[in-house]
Amino acid sequence: MLDRRLLRLAVPLAVGALALTACGGSSSGGSSGNGGKKTYTIAYQGPLSGDNAQLGINMDNGVQLAVQQANKKGDLPFTLKFTNSDDVGDPAQGPTAAQKLIDNDNVMAVVGPAFSGATKASEPLFSEANLTSVSPSATNPTLTSQGFKTFFRVVPPDDAQGAEAGAYMVKGLKAKSIYLVDDKSEYGVGLADVIAKNVAGPKFKREGIPVTKDYSTIAQKVASSGADTLYYAGYYAELGLFAKALKAAGYKGNIASGDGANDDQLITQAGAAAEGIYLTCPCNDANVDPNAKDFLSAYKAKFNANPGTYSPEAYDAANAIIDAMKGISGDITRQKVVDAVKAVDYKGITKEIKFESNGEVAGKVIFVYQVKDGKRAVLGTTSELAK
Repeated sequence: MLDRRLLRLAVPLAVGALALTACGGSSSGGSSGNGGKKTYTIAYQGPLSGDNAQLGINMDNGVQLAVQQANKKGDLPFTLKFTNSDDVGDPAQGPTAAQKLIDNDNVMAVVGPAFSGATKASEPLFSEANLTSVSPSATNPTLTSQGFKTFFRVVPPDDAQGAEAGAYMVKGLKAKSIYLVDDKSEYGVGLADVIAKNVAGPKFKREGIPVTKDYSTIAQKVASSGADTLYYAGYYAELGLFAKALKAAGYKGNIASGDGANDDQLITQAGAAAEGIYLTCPCNDANVDPNAKDFLSAYKAKFNANPGTYSPEAYDAANAIIDAMKGISGDITRQKVVDAVKAVDYKGITKEIKFESNGEVAGKVIFVYQVKDGKRAVLGTTSELAK
């Protein structure tokens, strides 16, 4: 997924409380009174405020849970702390958020950044500081080809999602005419580029629409185009508005989108207009995945809520880092963590996490969701549905 343009709107006070009350890391490692064990910090960076904050909160919660469970288990040769840094999902704010974590020399690794644009803006700083970052959700294909020395991700890039989304629309939805709209963000354009390259057969039109509060004009264009399938490469806050505008314009065709819109907030914000929307995502639903049963119970107990999109991926990313740190001899340093994460082989709840030389995760599976009766339901994988 994921990138975000400038987002400055306030969100409920609970979001601010989350950012303010999260445990901070100390300025340096050392004994913390826990039997002489050294203390090290794992951080999260992503949006904790702004229009699409819920996606970031989903991930922040996953990291917090992993850190809590690791400490509680009692077999660590060190103690872990947690801190976070809010970049609002905005590329312009990514470097500042990253620098906050870099300046805390107790931070040994970062889960995130979450959105692709903020990731692209932050990674030069993380790379220079030799600080590991493992994104649970940043999917722009170019992120692993820019020479970032300490960047990894536990989700496949959009060249996987885009290709599979294109195949699903053609073979699964039997699309004869596709209208592709992106939000002109790093994430949206990257995903749309791949879809455009992988759609053959149907009539095809593409347009980029910057984030706005009024989608009536583009909705009228889609409705009058004769397209039977609309794919929106962007985020849930905008798709919610777009879906309402499409309904008002009388559009009757399929609506599909990607992982940036795959959150229950889409349903909350779009209401009845969300019904029937298809969503592709390199993520499974922890609420129904039998492999995530224990995670689901623990998450609900801690946060009094169900895990959301990318909660389990963030949980896996944190646990992969923790597993790598457990194998380090002597004092832990940022360089040792980088080396250990490169070699990690961790069986997570979403997949086996081991990284290729460029930081890409080895496994690449794309799922399709659909909003049915006001809830997101997993239909299956694209390989199963696009035969």
